[in-house]
Order: sequence, then C-alpha cells, then structure tokens
Amino acid sequence: MSDRIVPLDGFDWEHFSPKDRATLLFVFRGMGQEREVLLIRKKRGLGAGKVNAPGGKLEGAETPLAAALRECEEEVGLQVEKAKRAGELSFQFEDGYSLHCTVFTAEEYEGKAVETDEAIPFWVPIEDIPYDEMWADDHLWIPRLLAGEAFQGFFFFRGDELLSEDLRCC
Repeated sequence: MSDRIVPLDGFDWEHFSPKDRATLLFVFRGMGQEREVLLIRKKRGLGAGKVNAPGGKLEGAETPLAAALRECEEEVGLQVEKAKRAGELSFQFEDGYSLHCTVFTAEEYEGKAVETDEAIPFWVPIEDIPYDEMWADDHLWIPRLLAGEAFQGFFFFRGDELLSEDLRCC
C-alpha cells in the first residue's frame, strides 16, 4: 500500500478558476551545511499559526513577482533584490474556496527580518524545516524546490486535511 494520495476523482483541474492568486517567497542564506531558509509563523489570515514562507495575495493588476517582493517586505521587512520562479501550486478547498500560488526563491536581500503584525520570522537550517507545523502538502513539494526542480502541484483540502494531491515536474 502506498502513502501517496491520488488525485481526487471528479474534480476538474483543467477548468480550475481560483478565487484568489497569491505568492510564496523562500529566501535563502549561507552555503552547504550552513544553508538556511527564512520561514514565518503566520499570525493571521489563511493558515494562521502555521509555519510558511513570506507571501500573500496579489493586489489589483500586480504581477506575482511584484506581489512576492511586496509581501516579503511587508511581512518581515526584507527587501529582496532578485527572485526566481520555482513552481506553481493550485489549491481547492472542499468548502469552495480556491487559490493559485506562484512560488519564488531568492538569495539576495537587504535588511534584517523583523516581526510584524502579520508574521514572526525565523531562519532555519534546511535539514530542520518543521514540516509538521506546516500545511500538509508542503513536505511533498518543498524538497523539489530545495533541489532546484520546477514543479506544479494540485491539492484538494478539507480544512487543514489534505484529501488528494497531484504533483508534477515541469
């Protein structure tokens, strides 16, 4: 028996139309054994209390990249210089809510991560990423992000419970 969750039968991902569009931005520092990633503990909104990367919803005609850079500065005070698109995530919730998320990575930034009313930032070694405090899908695609592989994920949730997934390399 496999631990892999199979795509939910009957959900039409081909015609997925998200209610909201959002971003995540994984900022890295250090090299080799010293490599760390900036994570946050969300204080409010979707996923409050969970660990994630800085990010949030696009505003108006904002591009995903512009939103990722803005959200990182608003949530933790870092000004990211360059960010690279890493992957795409689509989320459908059983209650009808839907979200598309563009995931970015960055190595260059200015400033120091500070707590805000939205997030508590912390640097963590790559091998110590606290998957058990994150969304249930994160342990599936973050290793691909860390390996530099492009990815596309489709996830169906009931509240915090992951009901199905389909993760692809691009």
